[in-house]
Amino acid sequence: MSYPPGRAHFLLVLIFLSVPMHLLADEVYKEPQVFLRESFVGDIPEPAALWIVGEKKAVAADVLGHPPAALRERYWKQGSRVAWILEEVGKARPITVGILVDNNVIRKLDVLVYRETRGWEVRYPVFTNQFKGAELEGGKTLNQPIDGITGATLSVYALKKLARLALYYSQLVNDS
Repeated sequence: MSYPPGRAHFLLVLIFLSVPMHLLADEVYKEPQVFLRESFVGDIPEPAALWIVGEKKAVAADVLGHPPAALRERYWKQGSRVAWILEEVGKARPITVGILVDNNVIRKLDVLVYRETRGWEVRYPVFTNQFKGAELEGGKTLNQPIDGITGATLSVYALKKLARLALYYSQLVNDS
């Protein structure tokens, strides 16, 4: 069956619009195992767990602006290097981020999986490299500014929260 040119384009647009946007948005930019392999010398360390209870839960809730979703967070530690794979909702869906902290300083932040329909620009190194060298100042804020991206405000906020959370959690596991 052939359609006139205008009608065929109309049908393609109609089909595209009938696909839920969240199905189009799941983008895996880097597998967690790849992030971990890049973060450590030699073998990937065995994962450990940080229990998020009591004061830890209260501080995490303060950093995130809501209670943390999990009671424990997995991390990988080798010497002073600690890798975290954390999630935070941007506008409506979780963003999965890998964060490598060494001596309580962010060495690398990578967007691993992006599920939002907008704001995906946060995955590019031109944005994520801003987190390199960041530390916690006063226990709550990053010691360096992170420039935003027009149209990705909520995704930028999510990554800033996760950076602060990874630094806080790293202090806890390094002090124990």
